[in-house]
Amino acid sequence: MLGPGASRQRLAAVLNAAYGDGLLSDATLAHRLDELLRSRVLDPQRLVGDLTVRRPQQALARITRRLAREAWPGGCEVLLALDWAGARAELLVGRHPACDVVLHDPTVSRRHARLRFRDGHWVLQDLDSTNGSRVNRRRVVRCRLEPGDQVRLGSQRLLVD
Repeated sequence: MLGPGASRQRLAAVLNAAYGDGLLSDATLAHRLDELLRSRVLDPQRLVGDLTVRRPQQALARITRRLAREAWPGGCEVLLALDWAGARAELLVGRHPACDVVLHDPTVSRRHARLRFRDGHWVLQDLDSTNGSRVNRRRVVRCRLEPGDQVRLGSQRLLVD
């Protein structure tokens, strides 16, 4: 089971290794780390997918492969980066621009789900969406989330971090 923020820590390790090997400039590293730490929805391919590795940089290649294999089981493409400290009590997820987490997928309802932080845990509540919500392949109306859970809203797949 992944701990809170484990996937983001792995991505940060890849970015730092790429910076150390001279693959990223100071500005690019700062921009990508800022996106990694501030965004609620992350596309790991956008953050580290363009990093080319030369033969001597086997360590970076191993980290990138391990990251793709372990951090996104079942082919999840997007990371849902939640704050487990409870700074926000509620997040609205959907396609509408006024949502806290906007997903640009036509199978996601305008107001698809609500995430509430309660007693140290995030709880997902489906808002009578057209295509439903699933957590770890099971259809749910309300469900407590854990780091590493695979959430599917419509056809949009997310990995909880």
